[in-house]
Amino acid sequence: MIQIRDLSFSYSKNKVFTGLNMSLEEGNVYGLLGQNGVGKTTLLKLMSGLLRSEKDTCDVNGFHPYKRQPAFFQDIFFLPEEPACPLGSVAHFADNNGSFYPGFNKEQFLACLDRFEIKPKKRFKDLSAGQQKKAHISYALSLNTRILLLDEPSNGMDIPSKSIFRSIVAGLINEERLMIISTHQVRDLENLIDPIIILDQSGVLLYASIEEIAARVCFLTAHDKYPEALYAEETPLGYSLVKANTEGIDTKVNLETLFNAVLMHKEWFRDHFKRG
Repeated sequence: MIQIRDLSFSYSKNKVFTGLNMSLEEGNVYGLLGQNGVGKTTLLKLMSGLLRSEKDTCDVNGFHPYKRQPAFFQDIFFLPEEPACPLGSVAHFADNNGSFYPGFNKEQFLACLDRFEIKPKKRFKDLSAGQQKKAHISYALSLNTRILLLDEPSNGMDIPSKSIFRSIVAGLINEERLMIISTHQVRDLENLIDPIIILDQSGVLLYASIEEIAARVCFLTAHDKYPEALYAEETPLGYSLVKANTEGIDTKVNLETLFNAVLMHKEWFRDHFKRG
């Protein structure tokens, strides 16, 4: 559904991507991870047509995003990390803008607002930043576009709201939808996002499903560091370790320690997680 082929992009002399390649399919909630400045938001903007890509380097649902065709925009939505504060009420905003999306479901929107405890008649300017974020997320999820791009959606949410967000998204996953969630809050979303994409300035460091990750590396807690560990982090219970899964151990993937291990051993992960 999304094909990235030899994509390069720069802001003036600041090169962001050179020869980036990736293929993303329906039925997945992709987690897009990386340090600040590696181009996560830029990639989402290129996919959504907000930034210009060269023809044939970025194909989304059969469209070149930067052509900005109405049929393209009907089936994709990008929610930035800090959405603008619209005029008027939450309900008025949804009524005015939802009509541009054939899949918009007003009842679903109101149900999401209710779960987040946001009153639809409230004006956006009278809501806190966190409440505004939840209203925007409710709107984005209820559009039912085939492609949904969310940039740091859990930022500014309290713990109960993050749980509600995970629950709503989990209920919307189906074989025809593709979601990409760019996040630094990996602990908030580690039971939701799969596959995982980790970027750095040189491109894709890791692109793998949770199942593939668990098969190739294991996550352990031990009293001492293992000399062969790819990553070791001291915790109150000892050391949280990431090591090559040479013995076929079945362990739960810890995305936070995985991310740190990938940054420390980039070449090892590139070599062991090459995609054909």
